[in-house]
Amino acid sequence: MSHLTTTSRRAPRGEALVRRAFQASGFAALLAVAMVFVFLAVFTLPMFTSGGMFAVLSPVWNPIRGQFGILPMAAATFGLSLSAFALAYPLGIGACLFLNGLGPRRAAGALRAVVRLMTAVPTVVYGFVAAATLVPAVRGAFGGSGFSWLSAMLVLALLILPTVVLILDGQMNAVAGRTRLTTAALGLGPGAALLFVVLPGCRRGLFAAAALGFGRAVGDALIPLMLAGNAVALPRSLRDSMRPLTSHIALVAATDSTSLAYASLFACGMILFGVTAGVNLALAWVRRETPRGGQA
Repeated sequence: MSHLTTTSRRAPRGEALVRRAFQASGFAALLAVAMVFVFLAVFTLPMFTSGGMFAVLSPVWNPIRGQFGILPMAAATFGLSLSAFALAYPLGIGACLFLNGLGPRRAAGALRAVVRLMTAVPTVVYGFVAAATLVPAVRGAFGGSGFSWLSAMLVLALLILPTVVLILDGQMNAVAGRTRLTTAALGLGPGAALLFVVLPGCRRGLFAAAALGFGRAVGDALIPLMLAGNAVALPRSLRDSMRPLTSHIALVAATDSTSLAYASLFACGMILFGVTAGVNLALAWVRRETPRGGQA
């Protein structure tokens, strides 16, 4: 009896320790994010004190003349990210439908293995292969150098596709398992069950895949650096070269750390930080507002 009493007393203590450890981990993560924000804000201060903060929003980047406009890079970031996401997201949903009942079992298994393999391929390999194959094809078809919005968009969409597929595939598997008997009792075929029962039941998964896929597209630096052409100009068509914020930071980071050009990079970082924070806040709001039944 005394042994049982001792064990029951130890259990709450162990649970309390685990709870405190998780709370400390959460607080540490929150503190780290806050420190990143403070770091970016402090190093952006020279732009405020020099009166150049509004100049950062201009379309001209010419450090020799004291012009540090990052508007073309910001426009390139949103244009490239949104277009790559718009291409990858519906393809990811279609692939998940194929994996979860629309396709033959063997083909679905092979596709799932390929998608998992894609996550292990280094980004530089995607960029190198595309520079050797896709860029000449784009150059021959549309003219120009081939290092363009279109080339970067196609490869970036391929890069974020596994993120969308793997997140949503797990959600669909869980929902399909819970609703299999119900859909069979209703006489629904695999296609109808997926479209009218499983997919609506994956609302949280759909939003999570969208948020993480878009965040992946915004944050990637290597694909735009290798394929987008690095032109500091507002892109007007898919054939134009561009320089997103991530590539701009990578290219200019080696300048004098006391210059305004260097300080403007932290303004770029603030924009990227704001986009990432906005995506995560939107995802948190969706999780709170969506009923638990919509979660896979």
